[in-house]
Amino acid sequence: MKYSIKVNEVRAKEGSNIKGFATVVFGDSFKITNIAILENKDKGELFVSMPRYRSNERDESNGVIYKDVCNPITSEFRKALYDDILALYDEMEQTGRAEVSREAQNPQEPEFKVAVTPFEREGSNIRGLARIYFEDSFVVSNVSVIQGMEKEFVAMPSYMVKQNGKDGKSQYQDVCFPVTKEFREKLYNEIMDCYKQEKEKAMNQGMEQAATQSYARAE
Repeated sequence: MKYSIKVNEVRAKEGSNIKGFATVVFGDSFKITNIAILENKDKGELFVSMPRYRSNERDESNGVIYKDVCNPITSEFRKALYDDILALYDEMEQTGRAEVSREAQNPQEPEFKVAVTPFEREGSNIRGLARIYFEDSFVVSNVSVIQGMEKEFVAMPSYMVKQNGKDGKSQYQDVCFPVTKEFREKLYNEIMDCYKQEKEKAMNQGMEQAATQSYARAE
């Protein structure tokens, strides 16, 4: 899978281990932001950390567990991607520039497949949870199917940028998202089609179970 990378310098607070941030674009179609370049001060080494979100889970010491929003699936793709990001960061350090980038040669729309699990919870407008798999090398999780005022729609993973905007509501920015209108329509249509199929399958299974239980009681 071909990808472009941009790395930016970060002027973090004293004592912070954040050294920079990277943005990756698969082909010319899908962008991942907020990829952190961190320093392990004990080892004096840099490493890459994919964007994460705070989960509701806790570890044995009751600490908050953070999970990756998206991440490489295979060790081969992980090594290639992370090595490229760190190499660009090193180039930035060597040249003294605040930003460096590497463009993919002849980028093409990446192949993908999706998986959706219908989701219903009282008080929540989330109707489904989806994952996107890019060429069996990279997965994007935490994609939601949301019930809007008029219809359901797809929402990409996001993070809060302002707690209170002009309208008094919290404002969010997508962590990863389609770049082009054409790819957005193709991706979102695939997610919604999969959601509808899985929802219908779950409803049919529920009807079959109810019929079986009713038949058993009748006997």
